[in-house]
Amino acid sequence: MTIRFGTDGWRAVISDTFTYANLRLLSQAIADLILEDNGKKQPHAVIGFDTRFLSDRYAAEVARVLAGNGIKVLLASADGPTPAVSYAVKHTGAAAGVMITASHNAPRYNGIKLKAAFGGAALPEQGRRVEVHLSDNEERVRGPNLIDFDAAVEQGLIERYNLAPTYYTHVRDLVDLDAICHSGLRVIHDPMYGSGRGYIKALLGGVGCQVHEIRGEMNPGFGGIHPEPLGKYLAALAAAIQAGYGTMGIATDGDADRIGAMDGEGRFIDPHRIFALTLKYLVEKRGLTGTVVRTVSTTRMIDRLCKRYGLPLKETPVGFNHIADIMLSEDVLIGGEESGGISIKGHIPEGDGILMGLLLLEIVASEGRTLGELVDELEADVGPAHYARTDLRLRRPVDKEEMVARLRDDAPAQIAGEKVAEVSTVDGVKYVMADDSWLLIRPSGTEPVLRVYAEATSEALRAGLLGYGEEIAASV
Repeated sequence: MTIRFGTDGWRAVISDTFTYANLRLLSQAIADLILEDNGKKQPHAVIGFDTRFLSDRYAAEVARVLAGNGIKVLLASADGPTPAVSYAVKHTGAAAGVMITASHNAPRYNGIKLKAAFGGAALPEQGRRVEVHLSDNEERVRGPNLIDFDAAVEQGLIERYNLAPTYYTHVRDLVDLDAICHSGLRVIHDPMYGSGRGYIKALLGGVGCQVHEIRGEMNPGFGGIHPEPLGKYLAALAAAIQAGYGTMGIATDGDADRIGAMDGEGRFIDPHRIFALTLKYLVEKRGLTGTVVRTVSTTRMIDRLCKRYGLPLKETPVGFNHIADIMLSEDVLIGGEESGGISIKGHIPEGDGILMGLLLLEIVASEGRTLGELVDELEADVGPAHYARTDLRLRRPVDKEEMVARLRDDAPAQIAGEKVAEVSTVDGVKYVMADDSWLLIRPSGTEPVLRVYAEATSEALRAGLLGYGEEIAASV
């Protein structure tokens, strides 16, 4: 079968195309890439896994293939977050990392995230080279090199590795855990049955802070939901807050590289606001500077803050890998995307829900006000920002480039009564209104779907912007 890498690896349905056979073939192609890039030097790789069905077994199988090619493997001793795996890659000087996860996708999926030596998602060029190796191996009818797992352990080719200790040490350097503990905050962490379970509890517990964790047991079915920290999937967290278990909640997705939150009233706090609150805090309280990077689908509250602080701002296509590219080449203060992947200066170029959850707690502790109060002040200061996203199914597939060109060339003078002041094609087509509201239309390149995002100064204007997107979809 044809395996194609997306912006962050490969995902497929378990037992359909995500099978042991296909996993071994892909692992061999990854091994070929590692060996090609490391010459005669014996490289090593880090392999981690999440809480999905068979993830630990799949990770062991990848380890067998890499070890069968003479690559030493540090195999996680337990499920853990993707950012902990990425940090281990950088910390140990590994040539690459492999994370078995389908992130926030439905329980029937699993996948592979390939990590580069710098501690972030593999570059698109590396993903393409893996695909080339996979194709070449198929043409040569070359199967994967395999070694017995126990034999590899005896030979020192596979070694169990605890991801937590060095990751914990690194996070403690970035977040003031003592301030959180001394503030008296009562924290609830909802890992959504994902591999972030236990991490926030352990980090804060280490300084004497009590954390109430919900949905932290092993449940590969994720309770029948997508393990994505969106308000519609966080009823359990809202219930825990209402039951008095905590004064605010932190939610992380299936592999803990995304963040969401809830205030003391059970109101969902989205990544846009978490990003903006963090930017304010890093500049105003920590006195830090640097380039700010956001994806095209992320709130323009960030733009208004950057203008106030005199900070350079860069807009990228959707996908944290684009943010990571800039973090590797420039002095970036913070980078983030609307889906909840955010990272800061001093950290690896990888979205990290654990780190950002703890940093949000530090912000609340330092400011001496509730999360809800801080969000209200933010919106009064640089808002309002009424945001929504919808995915619209099209009647037929469309050519993404052709549709983008048409939407750009036929840009309307106004939408929902508001003048269109700017048209951007960074990723899809983005119409920026005169009042700084915006509408983003992104045709999918792989399926007949139109992704429509809008942020507006009022709920009525947001509805009008989304309505225009729906008209576009209906006309295709």
